[in-house]
Amino acid sequence: METLISSLQPQITFPILHASDIAAARRAGQKLADALGFAEVQAGRLAIVITEAGTNILKHAGEGTLYIMRAQSGVETAGIDVLAIDSGPGIGDIETSLRDGVSTAGTAGTGLGALRRQADEFDVWTARGQGAAFFMRVWSSLAPPEPCGIEVGALCVPLAGEDESGDGWAVSCNLDGASLLGVDGLGHGPEAHKAAAAAVAALERRPAASPSDTLHAAHDALRITRGAALSVARIDYSEDALHFAGIGNVNGVVCDGESRRAMVSHNGIVGNNMRKVQEFSVACPPGALVILHSDGIQTQWDLNAYPGLAARTPAIVAGILMRDFIRRRDDAMVLVGRRRGGHA
Repeated sequence: METLISSLQPQITFPILHASDIAAARRAGQKLADALGFAEVQAGRLAIVITEAGTNILKHAGEGTLYIMRAQSGVETAGIDVLAIDSGPGIGDIETSLRDGVSTAGTAGTGLGALRRQADEFDVWTARGQGAAFFMRVWSSLAPPEPCGIEVGALCVPLAGEDESGDGWAVSCNLDGASLLGVDGLGHGPEAHKAAAAAVAALERRPAASPSDTLHAAHDALRITRGAALSVARIDYSEDALHFAGIGNVNGVVCDGESRRAMVSHNGIVGNNMRKVQEFSVACPPGALVILHSDGIQTQWDLNAYPGLAARTPAIVAGILMRDFIRRRDDAMVLVGRRRGGHA
């Protein structure tokens, strides 16, 4: 059975600068929980997670960002992900800080402990002088098992002043492998968003197709749009390999803890002048990270500059890359997938 998740599912971004921003984020989270059919108890847990995550940002970093989105998981059970990112001083002893009653800000010290206690899934990364990132997932019912062998974390941020992003992403998976798609519609705004959505739909129609076949299908679908840059990666579990094909400047990288291998894309515009499609293959063992990002993200990032980050949940990796390398003059997208079975 194929499952598909994508940037077409709602993602809400809240800069946290004041206590009123936390209240607005909590209301948006509750609205999403209602739409997904959360029970009252689960919705209450989500409200606590959002409140404590935002409060922690203000108390310890002064400002930061909350991302609230439908769970980036292919299971049928509804869930909501909360990602809290800041550029504060970092936390020296995170395990001690996560104990209830421990505080460095003169408070009761229950906030960070509440994040881990109220969330069904929890992860954190922090380092002195490099800020902190917290990931929480709350399911609408009992947490279900993952349907396939990949974890996913992704963020899309539109250009300032735009409501829709022209960048997009999608992930499909089954028991044999997973496909990751990253797209950058030409320009920005609604027309670029239409091109990105058409590329996502091409993967949805044939979720297990090869990267080259997906590119050709997207090329046909995008002829009525302004076109896009597009990269597709297919992880084959039996071969421990990743097959990649790309047109334009959506970057693809595989990080396995020992090396960083950048994928090769050809020039062109999908939907317009796609002259050459060529697949490349590299090793992709369990634990490897596959990262796709648009040119709204700078390319000179290095996960080794963030001790321990590569071992954290993909949502946190995506959040730190977005925080530190967004160009802010275009839409931006980061998609991170990890093969289950180990850590990079």
